[in-house]
Amino acid sequence: MTMTLQTTYTLIAMAATFAFCSWKLKSPEISMAITAVVGALVAGFGLPVRLLVEGTLTYFDLALLFITASLFMNFYSEIGATNALVRNIVQSFYNMKWLMLFLLAFVMLVPGAITGAGSVSILVVGGLVATVLEFMGIPPARRAAFVFVLAILSAAAPPINLWAMLLAAGANMPYVGFNKILLLPVVIVTIFAVFYYGRGAKPRSKAEVLAYLPPAAKGMTWWRLVLPFALLLALILLAQYKAHSIPVIGLPLTFLLCAVLVMLIDPERRGLKRWWEVTTYTIEMVFPLVATLVSVGALVGMLALTGVRGLIAISFVTLPIVWIYVTALLFCPFAQGSLSYGSAVILGVPIIFRMNSVGINVTVVAAALSLMFPLGDCLPPSRIVGRLAIEKTGFKGSYTEFLKEVAAPWIVLAAIALTMLVQWRLFVPLTK
Repeated sequence: MTMTLQTTYTLIAMAATFAFCSWKLKSPEISMAITAVVGALVAGFGLPVRLLVEGTLTYFDLALLFITASLFMNFYSEIGATNALVRNIVQSFYNMKWLMLFLLAFVMLVPGAITGAGSVSILVVGGLVATVLEFMGIPPARRAAFVFVLAILSAAAPPINLWAMLLAAGANMPYVGFNKILLLPVVIVTIFAVFYYGRGAKPRSKAEVLAYLPPAAKGMTWWRLVLPFALLLALILLAQYKAHSIPVIGLPLTFLLCAVLVMLIDPERRGLKRWWEVTTYTIEMVFPLVATLVSVGALVGMLALTGVRGLIAISFVTLPIVWIYVTALLFCPFAQGSLSYGSAVILGVPIIFRMNSVGINVTVVAAALSLMFPLGDCLPPSRIVGRLAIEKTGFKGSYTEFLKEVAAPWIVLAAIALTMLVQWRLFVPLTK
């Protein structure tokens, strides 16, 4: 049996295993882990425990980033800062409808932008934002769609875009030059989403929404709201512009330092027992995301061992570029719906190799793909962010109704991403 034929059989076996497990188990993470084991067995490698364990640690640094960033955001929320921030925004700007909606959009963008996970935005501020939107007269389906769209935009926004990070790691390229090129599409789609979902809304009185929102924490001042993010911004800027003058502390330690600062400025001086409880809750909250990274690492390791990853890469490298343009918006979102973040490594990296082979700027390609993959967070079988948005906003309608409301901003983001892929030269200046 030739090597190509053996690898093809392995690919078919792995694809069938993943499809069957996804159908029966309803868990992309467990499905990917089982698929990795089946791939090794079919390819004749037995059960390579050492390689499987090494694979689970492939994205350990990204898992640490997830955990520490989420810890910072949950600590910030625990001291009442999130409630106070939303309440102060309502108090000051509620009578200015459009400005209010833009500020709510900004509040939704921040947690996901600094953690790389749109689900964190929904869990931290999604419920509060949905409550304000309800009093502003936004219908239920639009509220759920607003929260979902801003959540996926927050995940795609700089400085932390996990898909772009995985693509960069898989293609052996630095995660540099993504800030401007990712920020522009996120801003454009955010502006469109605010006007699209805010049209025709008739707000109720400010007193009603203030009475319904959680009360502000005692002693919560503006400097307590701003100081943790000021430290975060300062450390990130110092790492970028004074890299040769300060020690390299990395983003995980940066977020931990900000979390410690939140503990120090807590007006209620909570004890260590409470902070331990928040830490435990945070680990439980981000466990599905970390599990995804662990299972993706194991699967990618087995794909490389069996030669399937090379077969997929060669298949893409030999494709005409036009076919990538035509099929990217079909395969990338659906791959995200099935493989979650694994889609970036398994499908995205070969596309980057193909584009690089003809001289296309890979930073622009990675940025464009990292805008396409989040589109699949409302698609089956996983629908992780879509389900969270529906649960947090209390939407009781059908999932089809929710998808209809999501459609317009979804199409705008898809169009921008495809334009970046096709007309890549226009976006190269933004990478510098």
